[in-house]
Amino acid sequence: MVPRYTPEDVGALWSEAHKLKTWLKVELAATEAMAEAGLLPAEDLAALKRVASQVDFEALARRADEIEKTTKHDVIAFLTAFEELAGPPARHIHFGLTSSDVLDTALALTLREAVALIASELELLAEAIQKRTLEHRRTPMMGRSHGIHGEPISFGFVLAGWYAEVRRSQVRLAAAEEEIGYGKLSGAMGTSAHFSPELEKVALAKLGLKAEPVATQVVPRDRHAQLFSVLAVMGASIERFSIEVRHLQRTEVYEAEEPFTAGQKGSSAMPHKRNPILTENLTGLARLLRSYAQAALENVALWHERDISHSSVERVIAPDATILSVFMLRRIRRVVEGLVVYPENMMHNLEKMRGLAFSQNVLLRLAEKGLPRQSAYVMVQRNAMRVWEEGLDLKSLLMSDAELNQHLSPAEIEACFDLEKHLANIDLIIDRALAT
Repeated sequence: MVPRYTPEDVGALWSEAHKLKTWLKVELAATEAMAEAGLLPAEDLAALKRVASQVDFEALARRADEIEKTTKHDVIAFLTAFEELAGPPARHIHFGLTSSDVLDTALALTLREAVALIASELELLAEAIQKRTLEHRRTPMMGRSHGIHGEPISFGFVLAGWYAEVRRSQVRLAAAEEEIGYGKLSGAMGTSAHFSPELEKVALAKLGLKAEPVATQVVPRDRHAQLFSVLAVMGASIERFSIEVRHLQRTEVYEAEEPFTAGQKGSSAMPHKRNPILTENLTGLARLLRSYAQAALENVALWHERDISHSSVERVIAPDATILSVFMLRRIRRVVEGLVVYPENMMHNLEKMRGLAFSQNVLLRLAEKGLPRQSAYVMVQRNAMRVWEEGLDLKSLLMSDAELNQHLSPAEIEACFDLEKHLANIDLIIDRALAT
């Protein structure tokens, strides 16, 4: 069973209390590695762990905030606040490390926690789409390109495309999670001058992380850019799903619509309105996710071994992008689960163009009879244009086309308008997608 999380779970990852809790986890992992190597007394480590187990992180955050007003340095404020609690054994904390060792390693841990929440929501969305795909696998509708009627498809076919896209997002997210699973405890320039690579490997393993092969003072930001780019692509997929719903809900189309709950109002002026507000909202939020990816890409190029131009950016985009991703996934799932589908309107729209959707069948049948393709195309198109311009029926026009009748019998023309021909492979395609 996939765990169900609330939005608060995601936001809590970025609270000051959770941040300091994660910082302390990193510091203690480094201290434990030193103790195991015989570099500090076991009783000092035990004392530090005892104090850490009793810390009120809300109170620690308040105290660190007070200290930072003077130090103007967040990590020093945190270390000072913890030293007040731990006393002399705290001299072992942060030994040989630099601020970015703690910040970047803790960021990796927090991002992985956030990714776990996002992954759980992606799985729930996939499950919801799969259910609706199976429900509508044979519900015929008009396929469109350029917004114009093309050939028949099924609504399940549309949803199967969504499902496959969500599965691709899961693969990309897993790769991004692997990419950010690196920390550093290699000191001021990343040279491990004061905290050995052996200690770093042991400490990071305790946190479930790998050591950055070549760190400067920071973990290289191309790792983080990959994650934010993956979230942006995921948001673009959600936008694609949303735009499809918005189109299908248009009055002129009206083949499906968002859930409209009891007591909901669509307009302050027009009582009849039922607007696609959920999917419009998601369309806008996808733009934000893309902007965060751009900001993350800008963070890759830092001066020399580091500057802090990335820091202010990440304080905004890391919580915003992860919280927003979970929110968007929950909202699009609500849309999918509650989507109202109108098969009768889908069939009505399919028939609206009076047979034009079957023109390719006629073209190909003529080609099979030996006509040059372009000659066959002209023959079918001249009849199709009369449907557009005169409001006639394509089948009737073809039946009365003397030249065309020299090549196709009435029965052969009739067979070209068989809807089932277009749905013959739909089940295979949908099953292939659901097996992804």
